[in-house]
Amino acid sequence: MRGYSTLIVPANGLVTQLARAHAEGRLEEKLVHFTKPKLLVVDELGYLPFEANAAHLFFQLVSRRYERGSMLVTSNRSVAEWGAVFGDAVVATVILDRLLHHSHVITIRGDSYRLRSKRRAGLVNQASAKDAVSTD
Repeated sequence: MRGYSTLIVPANGLVTQLARAHAEGRLEEKLVHFTKPKLLVVDELGYLPFEANAAHLFFQLVSRRYERGSMLVTSNRSVAEWGAVFGDAVVATVILDRLLHHSHVITIRGDSYRLRSKRRAGLVNQASAKDAVSTD
């Protein structure tokens, strides 16, 4: 709305695109594509674990954007769990080093807004909402 270029991509879609580009010899082109927007939103990081090569590709992107463009990363995992997400604690550390350097971390606790609206409609009770959240 304010004229800033923005790209929103699910984390797994992002690394799939980077891996495909790498295999096709177009990694540089794809990194430029993801580096151009003023804001890159990476959604659902950690929902599924990354392959080892994917973690290194993601690091290359984070490194490219570091101090050049903003990134907003959503995750259902704490940063302490990112070693498992990336399959390598060292890669997770170097990614976090760059992401957290100039960042604002916002932790949201409680029900998701989707479950909250279902509860208000009487479709989900408090106990089943917590069970649903713990199984995601």
